[in-house]
Amino acid sequence: MAEMESNVPTLTLEPTEPVGAPGAMAEIAKSAVEEDAKKEAEAAKQAERDANAIHVNEDMLTEEEKKAVNEFYQKIDIKDSNMVMQYGASAQKNIANFSESALNSVKTKDLGEIGQDLASLVTELKTVGEVEKKGISGFFQKKKHELDALKNTYAKAEANVDKIVANLENHQVVLMKDIAMFDQMYDLNMKYYKELTMYIVAGKKRLEQVRAEDLEELRKKAEETGAQEDAQAYNDFANLCNRFEKKLHDLELTRMISIQMGPQTRLLQNNDTQMLEKIQSSLINTIPLWKSQMVLALGIEHGRQATEAQAAVTEMTNSLLKKNADTLKMATIATAKEAERSVVDIETLKHTNEQLITTLDEVMKIQTDGAQKRKEAEAELGRIEGELKKKLMELKG
Repeated sequence: MAEMESNVPTLTLEPTEPVGAPGAMAEIAKSAVEEDAKKEAEAAKQAERDANAIHVNEDMLTEEEKKAVNEFYQKIDIKDSNMVMQYGASAQKNIANFSESALNSVKTKDLGEIGQDLASLVTELKTVGEVEKKGISGFFQKKKHELDALKNTYAKAEANVDKIVANLENHQVVLMKDIAMFDQMYDLNMKYYKELTMYIVAGKKRLEQVRAEDLEELRKKAEETGAQEDAQAYNDFANLCNRFEKKLHDLELTRMISIQMGPQTRLLQNNDTQMLEKIQSSLINTIPLWKSQMVLALGIEHGRQATEAQAAVTEMTNSLLKKNADTLKMATIATAKEAERSVVDIETLKHTNEQLITTLDEVMKIQTDGAQKRKEAEAELGRIEGELKKKLMELKG
């Protein structure tokens, strides 16, 4: 005989609140409210995403494109396995080639070399400033050859600066060509994107038609005749429809790649544009200002030879040297910051990665749902065949 359950309460030394106490119940209620609020927030977020979702349909096309799609989709033969396999392949290949072209453009571009030239320019100007200061200090110590030494220093520095300027001008030409090339690449990508959209719209329209007409007719025929070959014909055509649907899904993935290539191309173009602007600023502002400082320094050095103006010249020279040092310091810091800046912001890469992950999640869900539906259809076909055989046995009896 089973022992009766004891009604003796369990004793404990732990200062915990018993389940069912007012405090515990309040905590449970609070957690439930928070969980409901969280679910509502997630549902609202999902609803917003669903409302903002873009569906590939004829509304994206112009009247001329709609006409082309309507003329084309009737030619699609889903029963042709080779046609299904090659459907839209040319557009997909164009996107693949385009991506490779964009990658090669980035790989062959050495913006770091431009940054090095800019840094070398700043270093050269800064070094000249330091030499100039020593030369002026030496003027009061040696009293000889100071003007020739200063001229030689500037002449040597100017030759180095001119070489750097020539390199920067070459970079400038290359960057302008690249900026124009990115415009062409963007337009080409838009063309491929539009082509993929038309393939997808035409394919969906044809798939919807054959499922509503041809597949439905095969289903009705299989039900009416009960023949195994008719059921098999229906099943075969349903599988062909599923294959074509998967092909359209592949095209949609390629279309998404094309969509992302648009802003990515603009980002690359924007990087080139910014670097071009930095070079222009150096050529138009920094170097002329530096040369004007050369002229000022040489002029001061000439005037300083007069004994009457020694004190005034010394004061002015020291002031110019301080200004030069401050100006070159700011230019060095600004250039260093720009040279160290990443080509693509981490926020952009993070956003792109999140979008790609979301896309892959959606693909996995679609594939899972498709597999489940095919499994259910397969089970249903088995039941239909079993019912048919049972009925045939009843007729024999």
